[in-house]
Amino acid sequence: MANSIYSTLSRQSGLMKEMQVVANNIANVSTTGYRREGVIFAEHVASLEGDAPSLSMAYALGRNVNTAQGPLSGTGGTFDFAIEGEGFFMIETPEGNQLTRAGSFTPSPEGELVTMDGYRLLDSGGGPITVPPDAQIAVGQDGSMSANGEPIALLGVYVPTDPTGLVHAGGTRFTVEGDPLAVENPVILQGYIEESNVDPIMEVARMIEVQRAYEMGQTFLEREDERIRKVISTVTS
Repeated sequence: MANSIYSTLSRQSGLMKEMQVVANNIANVSTTGYRREGVIFAEHVASLEGDAPSLSMAYALGRNVNTAQGPLSGTGGTFDFAIEGEGFFMIETPEGNQLTRAGSFTPSPEGELVTMDGYRLLDSGGGPITVPPDAQIAVGQDGSMSANGEPIALLGVYVPTDPTGLVHAGGTRFTVEGDPLAVENPVILQGYIEESNVDPIMEVARMIEVQRAYEMGQTFLEREDERIRKVISTVTS
């Protein structure tokens, strides 16, 4: 029955990873622009020698990102932007350009719009956005930015070429394979931010479900351990 133990252990490992993901979702329920994540399980089936049945083992090999729209919250902030519909802002990081839905920015000492972590916001051409000091900044729904009525930049809104290709890089940032595509008709709201798209009630329910499944697996392993000990004791006595 060693095969059943191996199968259960692989399942337990996957459930632990899923519990970590669910806990992270709950921890970020109030994080601006956070995208809910889930775990992708893969089943591996191997044939065994003789007439033995095949061995099935499950592995948690990846994560999927929920890109559903989160609630929009009005802040009135000049440099708070929310994307309505599809798309991401692009920011410049030491690891390369990354995507985010967190739209809270602030001018740096050099006048460049940056995230709270200091990463530069990029325009539709992939360049940084500089705002004049003490200017009246307005942003149209198409992302056009003006200072005292004079156009200065066009906010870039992008989507990955593969919708399933988003990889969580940390916080609310994502990396993608290849060059993201520009959204043709984006809708950007100034003075708003997008809240997390995590449903705390659903996440708590999922946590309970995963915990119960893990406890069932643990009970099976304990019983198998007890059975093997009894067999060994009987054979050696």
